[in-house]
Amino acid sequence: MTATLPLLPYGFAKQHGVLVLDASAQAPGEPARVGLREGAAPAALLEARRVLARPLVVEPMASGAFDRRLSEVYADAGLGASGQVDAMDPHGNLDALVEDIPAAADLLESQDDAPVIRLINGVIAEGVRLGASDIHIEPFEAALRVRFRVDGVMREAVALPARIAPLLVSRVKVMARLDIAEKRVPQDGRISLSMGARALDVRVSTLPARGGERVVLRILDKEAGALAMEQLGMPPQVLDALRGALRQPNGIVLVTGPTGSGKTTTLYAGLASLNDGRGNILTVEDPVEYAIDGIGQTQVNAKVGMTFAAGLRAILRQDPDVVMVGEIRDTETAQIAVQASLTGHLVLSTVHTNDAVGAITRLRDMGVEPFLLASTVRLILAQRLLRRLCTQCRAPREVEPGDAAVMGANYAGPLFRAVGCPACNHTGYAGRLGVYEAVRIDDTLRRLIGTNADEDALATAAFARSERLESSARACIARGDTTVEEALRVTRQVEGGYGDV
Repeated sequence: MTATLPLLPYGFAKQHGVLVLDASAQAPGEPARVGLREGAAPAALLEARRVLARPLVVEPMASGAFDRRLSEVYADAGLGASGQVDAMDPHGNLDALVEDIPAAADLLESQDDAPVIRLINGVIAEGVRLGASDIHIEPFEAALRVRFRVDGVMREAVALPARIAPLLVSRVKVMARLDIAEKRVPQDGRISLSMGARALDVRVSTLPARGGERVVLRILDKEAGALAMEQLGMPPQVLDALRGALRQPNGIVLVTGPTGSGKTTTLYAGLASLNDGRGNILTVEDPVEYAIDGIGQTQVNAKVGMTFAAGLRAILRQDPDVVMVGEIRDTETAQIAVQASLTGHLVLSTVHTNDAVGAITRLRDMGVEPFLLASTVRLILAQRLLRRLCTQCRAPREVEPGDAAVMGANYAGPLFRAVGCPACNHTGYAGRLGVYEAVRIDDTLRRLIGTNADEDALATAAFARSERLESSARACIARGDTTVEEALRVTRQVEGGYGDV
């Protein structure tokens, strides 16, 4: 007969540095494997042995490794939300939810038994465990639906009774310090959380809708934002082009792509590479997604007139060497960014266009003179994120006639398809990888931009020696990193790409 080992209380494990490493079913009397954090008092092992009622096999662990394992174990343990839903009182008093929320509440250490509190904690913990970028709480007349966006694709997590929606939404608004009485206008807020050793920022957005207030929680994992440029998965020629542009003393470096394509992560990686203490780096963002030590970061606040243009104008008086503008979205910001680059600053920013060359057209449409663009823009990087095939369950497949439109008529393989297994939550995909195209502004392109050449002429010159997005995606398919279907889903909207296949 076997039995599943109980977990030690989270507060005890965190405080005393003792953690059950394997809670799977074991025979009675079999030793329990526990981790002991470096510097922890060995006396805590006596209490752990009493609770587990088994002899212990102790594994010393470094503090960082212990904290990471602590987060994983107790996040995977879940918070039993399903049983709590039925126990809720539909006429419960919301005043009980209004409490002092600490600056950083630890989801795993909460001992509050209020069902709605444990439910929302469980939802966020599950979203973090699955690697969700967003949690959508969507009330309808018949049900409340909770969905996660994982690897860029929405998936339903749970459907709950509609009567829970006001309680759940109110609890989220309390955590984000929003007005729980105001349900007629959208509101935005922020929640600082921790899950074991992982520090999280959660951006909260509410929107009035027919079935009630919709809530979207954007999860910002501070550890995930600290990527080095080498970890972005760029091809060597793209990485070299980006590094070369960042070494320039002045000019504009642009990253383009739709929402959720990883533009901000790329910019942060570039800033981190420049953050050596020898220069003054300032940013204006909407919002500040990840805090970076050594960099001055300013948040846009349109309610008080702090727009991108106003913020950029202000930080140029702070003697910066490098300036990052979250997005160039209007004429004023574009013109100030160009002037900043002309006066000796390196400017990093993003533009919402489908491809790299389209950024030139977009800036011209904003009223920036072509000769100014020609003399200031150093590099334009376009990117997308493709879901990566799960290496444990992917399966080869035959090349079909429809694949020729993507891979070429003479392509003979290999190709892979998504299958699904427990390791990837039966989706067939695990994680994402980037595909890129980089346009380095050389003398030929400068002349074309200065003479107001059309987009086709710019693209012909730009990609004479570099790959387009679809070529980068094709290489990922050939390596078995993703599928034809995924590449089509993400990149087929690019003009000149795969077309309507």
